[in-house]
Order: sequence, then structure tokens, then C-alpha cells
Amino acid sequence: MTDGMISFGAKLKQHAARQPDAPAVSCGAETTTYGALHRLSNRVARGLASKGVKAGDLVTVGLPNSIGFVAACYGIWKLGATPQPVSFRLPKGELQAIVDLAQAPLVVGLFEQGVTQPVVTAEQLAALSDDESDLPDAVPPISKAPTSGGSTGRPKLILAGQPGLSPEETPDVGGYSLRPVDTVLLPAPLYHNAPFGIMMSGTQLGAHVVLTPRFDPEGTLAEVQARKVTWLYLVPTMMNRIWHLPQEVRDKYDVSSVKTLWHMAAPCPPWLKEAFIHWIAPGEVMELYAGTEAQAITIITGSEWLTHRGSVGRVSVGEMKVFGDDGAELPPGETGEIYMRRAPDTPVTYKYLGATPKTLPGGWESLGDLGS
Repeated sequence: MTDGMISFGAKLKQHAARQPDAPAVSCGAETTTYGALHRLSNRVARGLASKGVKAGDLVTVGLPNSIGFVAACYGIWKLGATPQPVSFRLPKGELQAIVDLAQAPLVVGLFEQGVTQPVVTAEQLAALSDDESDLPDAVPPISKAPTSGGSTGRPKLILAGQPGLSPEETPDVGGYSLRPVDTVLLPAPLYHNAPFGIMMSGTQLGAHVVLTPRFDPEGTLAEVQARKVTWLYLVPTMMNRIWHLPQEVRDKYDVSSVKTLWHMAAPCPPWLKEAFIHWIAPGEVMELYAGTEAQAITIITGSEWLTHRGSVGRVSVGEMKVFGDDGAELPPGETGEIYMRRAPDTPVTYKYLGATPKTLPGGWESLGDLGS
């Protein structure tokens, strides 16, 4: 184990000991504490083990946003296995292809249509054991294994290059500017990579992660006000629907608690971004551009964007360049295909299962996006 790092399961155990009554995850009217989440996920882990899940497995998770979703993931991590999230609305053919590719021993989900592997819910797994005691410590070699956001008709899993490890000493600020004191609102489905990763980071920090069962524009503002949300994740489609609420509806809600708002996953129309910057405040509206593969990342603040409209910021992790169809690097201002590569002497950030990356000599890889 890396010095100063402990397993995801051990980190949850640590939070359960230090802040057992602090809220860990809320969804709708339900809230679970760190102590309760630790105990529940111990039972889920034993239920998974009784169904044959073992260290190193990929376990497909197809659940709506819920406390059960998070408990299932921690149960999987505690066995040294890896959650493989998918949409709970997948048709049978797509689900079966993904589960087969993952070689998952079972599916944690609510799917009515049958697949070859057993399908169980988080509640059913927890009911298989009443033993809430701690399990032997285990480190998942892969922290997460989402499917690609794009689709070529064939399933593609993106195995994270990082194991399920967390700093033993909780930092004051983690990734995405998340803090242990934050109340984090995720109105997006956890089967997408960014919300999943934020849930993972937020609970590892000991923050309060608030999920919504589904996205609702006014409901999101109501959650911000009711929970005094300090950290908010949105995608441009959500921002658009919120902004198109009648102004008197938007004005009903106090959003002054929000200290950080992140948007990503799709291009944001300039008029919409500017509207949110002036509403929430310039420095608080953050944008990230990257892929699930995470070879390279750009970040820009709202105040920076106002002086560089249309930019997605400077490269903060790895390297990015724009190439033409002939494979030659293009000068600034010319549009071409964006290629990325991880920084020299840094660990591999991902591995495909079911696909091969599009590459150029020198370790450059493309996700298919255009830029200049």
C-alpha cells in the first residue's frame, strides 16, 4: 500500500469512527450518516461475497440515484472489487453486452428484463447478512470502471488507472475544490463518470453528498436553499432548464450558500455561461474539460472566462495539442482534432476494455473532440 494512503473501505471506517452521526448521503427525504453507511456497506459486502464476488472483480451497478447506490459501491470496494456503473434504463441487449465484457459475476440493479447473470438490489444484498462488523481490509486495484460517454454501437469500459486508495490524513481541499465541510449537490445520475467520481471524492473527504432521484430545475434550487448547498455540479442542459424557469421562480430561492459551481460534460453556450457567472458570481463558476480517460485536463474560472470567452482554460494536468487530418500539429487559432497525453513519468490514467485508443506517434491519444 502506498505510504500515507488507505483503502476506500478503511477511509469510510475512519469517518464512521470520527464523525459517526455526520450526514454522509441524502437522497429525497432519506439521509444516512457515516456510521450507518459504514455498517450498511459491511452487510452489503458480505451479501456480495455470498454471491461469489471477490477481489479484482468488476461488478455492474445499474441503480437510480439513491443511498443504496452508494452503499453498493462501498460494499464492492470493501471486497477489493470495482463498481462498473451503467444506466438503470439500459435495454437488455446493451446491458448483457456490457456485463459480458466486464465478466461481472452479478448485477446490482432494478432491471426487470433478464440477463444471464443474477440481478439483485442493494437492499436484497444487505438482507443476506446481519453482520455489520468490519471486513478484512482490501484495496480495489481499479477504483471505477464506467462505460464510455460516446457510443459506437459496441460497449467500451474505461478502467481507471488509479486503485481505490485515499489519503489517510484528510486534506482540507480535494479534487474539484471539494472540502470536508461541503454540502455537495449532485442532481445528475451517478452512472455518468463525473457525478460518480464526485460522489466518490465527496464521501472519501467526509462531506455531505446530496443526490436527487431525478433532475428537476426548480427542485434543484429548492435543494440548494433547503440544504444550504455549498458545492454544486451541473451540466449545460441542466443550466439551460434552470435559467428558463420564470424569473420569479428563480428569485424565490436563496442560492447564496453556493461557494463553488462546476459544469462540464458538454460545451456551454456563451450566453448561458455568462448568465450563470453574473448570477452565482464570477470566481465560483468553474469549468473542466477532459475525458473519462483523464490523460489531460483543463480548468477555467468564471472570472477568467469573462476575459477569454469561449476558452475552456489552461491545461492543468497532462498535455494537449491540436492536429490536422494529416497528423501535423496545427498552430493556435486553427481548428483540428484535440489529442492528449499524460505528463511524462506519471502513472497510466486508464485502460480500455473492448476498444483501442486512436493515437498518433509520441503517445498522443484522441477522444474525437475538435478544438483550436
